[in-house]
Amino acid sequence: MKIDDIKKLHQKKYRSEFGHFLVEGEHLILELEKAATSNPLLAKSEIYATENFHNFPSPFKTHLVSEKQMAQMSDTKTPQGIVAVVPILPKVPTQIGNQKTIYLYEVQDPGNLGTILRSLGWFGNFRCLLSPGSVDPYNPKVVRSSMGAIFHVPMELDVPLAVLAQQFKTIGSLDMNGKPLSDASFKNCDCYVFGNEARGVPREELQKMEAQAFTISGCGAIESLNLASAVNMCVYELMR
Repeated sequence: MKIDDIKKLHQKKYRSEFGHFLVEGEHLILELEKAATSNPLLAKSEIYATENFHNFPSPFKTHLVSEKQMAQMSDTKTPQGIVAVVPILPKVPTQIGNQKTIYLYEVQDPGNLGTILRSLGWFGNFRCLLSPGSVDPYNPKVVRSSMGAIFHVPMELDVPLAVLAQQFKTIGSLDMNGKPLSDASFKNCDCYVFGNEARGVPREELQKMEAQAFTISGCGAIESLNLASAVNMCVYELMR
């Protein structure tokens, strides 16, 4: 891929057009290499690196670039000197085995999404569905904060909230007046819905899909939890 095209991958429309996204930094590229051993599409990734990484051992095709070119490709103020151009994986529309499904409705914060993917990747056996209007999971900030989990968590994008009731028999959501997470029924849901950081999930939609409400008990001193924190607690409870 030409350097000018690689620079365009900072924008969502070009990531969609070219079918690739950027991964920056040695740690993330090492995680990419691990994932590529079992995924032929990821194995087609290519590396662009400065002279500092000329001895970097990698199974990927590698291109040497100048410091100036690296600065143009990098999304960070201090380029790390190595980036990979990675194919976007196709959607995974069906559950595999005993996977649980996490559905995120219009999540906006890249750090939240990256942190959630990191937790799902840590525990395994989860897939992530994103509603229309959600932050692009291939946004460089999401990719960095996922710490490589984005290569391991199956995702499906632009899934309308309204179709969940057709795909899942039992749906769980969070509500201040719900059952505690310790209730046995919490682990029996097929899909868990989490809402936008500010607006949550439309209550009327939850009622239509007959979502079961659950509560993360707290002392009541503050109004709400951070979205990523709430998802992480629920995922931990599911795996406990």
